[in-house]
Amino acid sequence: MRDLLVFGGSSVPALAKAICRNLTIVPGEVDSKKFSNGETSITVKDSVREKDVFIVQSGCGEVNDNFIELLILISACKTASAKRVTAVLPFFPYSRQPENPKVLMGGDNAIAGEEEISLPKPALRPRAILTNAAATNLLGAVDGYGKDDSGYKQWVSPNGTLIANLLMNAGADRCMTMDLHDPQFQGFFDILVDNLYLMPLFKRYIIDYVPNYKDCVIVSPDSGGAKRATAIADALGCRFALIHKERRTKVTPVTIGSPILSASVSMNSSISTTTQVNSSMLVGDVKDKVCVLIDDLADTCNTITRAAKLLKETGASYIYCLVTHAIFSGDGLEKIEASDIDKLITTNSLPQLDHMNELGSDRFEVLDVSRIFAEAIRRIHNGESVSMLFDHGW
Repeated sequence: MRDLLVFGGSSVPALAKAICRNLTIVPGEVDSKKFSNGETSITVKDSVREKDVFIVQSGCGEVNDNFIELLILISACKTASAKRVTAVLPFFPYSRQPENPKVLMGGDNAIAGEEEISLPKPALRPRAILTNAAATNLLGAVDGYGKDDSGYKQWVSPNGTLIANLLMNAGADRCMTMDLHDPQFQGFFDILVDNLYLMPLFKRYIIDYVPNYKDCVIVSPDSGGAKRATAIADALGCRFALIHKERRTKVTPVTIGSPILSASVSMNSSISTTTQVNSSMLVGDVKDKVCVLIDDLADTCNTITRAAKLLKETGASYIYCLVTHAIFSGDGLEKIEASDIDKLITTNSLPQLDHMNELGSDRFEVLDVSRIFAEAIRRIHNGESVSMLFDHGW
């Protein structure tokens, strides 16, 4: 293809080579290295003058270093008179940070299905000052809405506008990604953002590899992914189930080592720790059914492993889990290995070779998305419509 160059960043070199192989072109040659103090240096070895440049870099591994490398590479191509630069980010970094601050002893650390009694919220009073050093850890406790007992809501930095501005100021003329965690993230950009969907590929996998797929149940592990799961269930004519996660706030009186302080604390109901308890509820019938969990990403894997446990407890016979982006940060991979998920299917939007070696091919399968990105790049380069990929994939 004339005047087309595809560069691969250091995060997903294998995916960049696969995209070039589908386009029948040679990958662009770029040299990336770090100085002793950690600074990134980029050398573009191919001429990009008046070329249509696509840079493939995913938000994984050392996320911040990889993102800076992407910005430098975009700027280098624009400085070298590239006609157009498109940032291809299979997994978009900084697109899934929580809106509320992390709740003390709550959130993903709570045990699914645990039953607790909800206590009435104490009346708002001025924070009492305790002279005991053991009470200093109470100053950061917040409830499920991100508020402490004084009513102040903690403020979280919104990074969407910042990331969009960095990409645009570096010189990106267009962005391409897949299955954004929040599609409204595109609104932060003043340039075109192509959000490719993996739903057609998931539908094809279910039809080809799930036995008697018409009798299976498509399950959303939380309410946030219900729209995605129902779209697949409606397209295949399958049943649908939803796991509703209920979060309740629990207020526990403070106990301090000194008997005198403990007595004084028990008389003041406003001094307490606020914790959050999660309980999950299945809406739908999965008894003796093959279940297909659908989600866009698996990071700490708390959501999908708890969902699989609940499905097994309610009688599911076999559980497939289809995830677009498998990050497996922290002990996520160990949770999958010990979970009730019989088979996990993900894509190579992130490097998966180590995960494949850990879980084995019988329980872990990787779908290739290079053809989808290659076709999108070809269509953008030739000025053709990309919308066909949203419904039919490639």
